[in-house]
Parts: sequence; structure tokens; C-alpha cells
Amino acid sequence: MTSLLFEPLTIGNFTFRNRVWLAPMCQYSAVDGVPNEWHLVHLGARASGGFGLVLTEATAVVPEGRISPADTGIWNDEQTREWKKTVDFIHSRGAAAGVQLAHAGRKASTPAPWDGHESIANDDGGWTTVAPSAVPFPGYKAPRELSLDEIKALPGLFADAARRSLEAGFDVVELHAAHGYLLHEFLSPLSNERTDEYGGSHENRARLLIETTRAVREVWSKDKPLFVRISATDWTEGGITVKESARTAALLKDAGADLIDVSTGGNVKAKIPVGPGYQVEAAATVRTGGLPVSAVGLITEPRQAEQILQDGKADAVMLAREALRDPNWPLRAQHELGVDPVSTPWPLQYERAAWQ
Repeated sequence: MTSLLFEPLTIGNFTFRNRVWLAPMCQYSAVDGVPNEWHLVHLGARASGGFGLVLTEATAVVPEGRISPADTGIWNDEQTREWKKTVDFIHSRGAAAGVQLAHAGRKASTPAPWDGHESIANDDGGWTTVAPSAVPFPGYKAPRELSLDEIKALPGLFADAARRSLEAGFDVVELHAAHGYLLHEFLSPLSNERTDEYGGSHENRARLLIETTRAVREVWSKDKPLFVRISATDWTEGGITVKESARTAALLKDAGADLIDVSTGGNVKAKIPVGPGYQVEAAATVRTGGLPVSAVGLITEPRQAEQILQDGKADAVMLAREALRDPNWPLRAQHELGVDPVSTPWPLQYERAAWQ
């Protein structure tokens, strides 16, 4: 069997060396949104370990869009310059570099997870959060409902961040419309109670995401891919469904997106049937919307990942926690699958440890 995991993947005019990609994972290690040596080493190690695409954590487009005060951002020149150092190293290792642009909405102003799971009070360094409606995430402080003018300004903020991402040298921009953050909050009827043009019907709830995608596509290089991460289901009655997400994917295709990164959940407390590859079927359904997709969620073993691609359920796989455990996962997977390490070679410094 020919391995698809280690076949290059071309999206538009850009080719990834393989289809094993690092999923965005918050590190809660920045100061004033500026990435530092931790991010360089963390992301650089995965590039050296053979990942075809290395995606940053959720990177805020404005200060109040951070999940926590320790999140990275890309709203100023200093952040852009520091990101370029990491991007340059990722490129030196043969991997593509991607940035996930985000606004946390009503789930912002929270501490790093090891410091608690409740909102940070404004007097303690937190800030007033915003959302489509003044509906709090369970256990968090209530957000302020965005005005119509504020909503209409959001696509421009994402576009500004995309311009800075170009300056930093990123190859991929991913819009974060999943996990209960702002763009997801608009998509879901469980958090969007608006009665204007941004609420109600599926088309209205998707309007901000589509406008944001178009705005970013206008400034993002035509030679570089634009991804969108969505939560394909809220896992709760009355919320987003997988079939609806396939319709969202079709709208995103028309708006200029190139790939849908399919995750699930995060917008409300829900009982999620977590297990190996538990989000893969959602990815397969969203793929019917006409765009390539990546699958993520408890993908841990090389043969499991390979089978997902062989079955046509996704075009690439994202690894998250497994990549924290093993930054060299792609190199190990090549060996286990019997793949000649041509597209994804070992670093020369590590060749003495390569499997013979």
C-alpha cells in the first residue's frame, strides 16, 4: 500500500511536503501577545520532527481577543517581528508555517488552565468580553453584546492581522471559527440570539464568518492557502449540526477558503463521545461541501492516520496532544509504515538515531 500520509498535498499553488500537520495548541507563554523562545523551540521542534505544516496557537487579532493574558497576538509590529524568527526556523526545516487568527469572544479574559478555569475579573487584569449576544459561557462572566458597527469592523481586524502574517512570512492563514470562540459564537443558535442580519437563519449566522473570509482572502496572497477551522457540531440539541456545517463549507468555498479544518464542540457544556478518531466522520461529511478537509481528534497511531486518508474521509490529519508527547511523530510514522524518508527526511544532526 502506498502511503498517503507522506504524499505531498497541493492546495492551489502551494504544496505541503506531507499530510501530517501540527494542530494549533495554546501554550499560554506569551507576554503582551509577543511570542518568545518557548514558541520558537516548541514549534521548531515539530518542524524538525517532520510535520508538513506547523500551525501556531490561537493568535489574537486584537488584545481583547486573547483567551488569556498569556496568549500570542499579531496586532502590532513587535509581535510580527518575533513571529518571523519562528517562521524562518520552521522554513529552514522544510515545513510550512501557518498562523491561526482568532478572537475568543465570550471565552476571553480567562487564566492559563493551570491557574484556574474561571473568568479573570477586570480589576485583576481581565477585561470585558464581547459576543453576538449577552449570553455567558457557563461559569464565565457575561459578555457585552456587540453593536452592528462593531460587527462590521471585525472582518477588517482579521484582514489587518492577515497582512501582518504575510509580513512575518507565514504560508497559511487559518481563521478560528471553532471551540466556542467569537466566529463560532455567531454560527451557533445556542450563543447567537440576534434578530438582525447576523442572527436567525443559517445564512445570517454564517454572515460574519463569510465576510471575514472574504476580507482575509482579499489581502492574503493568492498563492497561499486560507484555512478555516470549524466545530462541525455543538453536540447539543438546537445547536450546529454536521449537515449544516457541510452547507457552511460550501459557503466558505465561494468566499475563497481552500480547506476546512474540522473539529467539534466547545461552545456549550456538552456530553461528547470522545474516543479514537471521534471527529473523523464529521470531517467526512463536511468534505461533501466541496473543499478539502483535515481531521483531528485522538488520532494517535500511524496506521490509524493512514487509514483515514485511504478511506477518503480527509485530505490531511492534524495531531495535537500526540504531537506534544512525540514531536518526532512523522519520522516514527514513516518507519512504521515502511515509507522511504524522501519527502520528510531526518535532520542531519539526528540521522545517527534514525531507524535502519
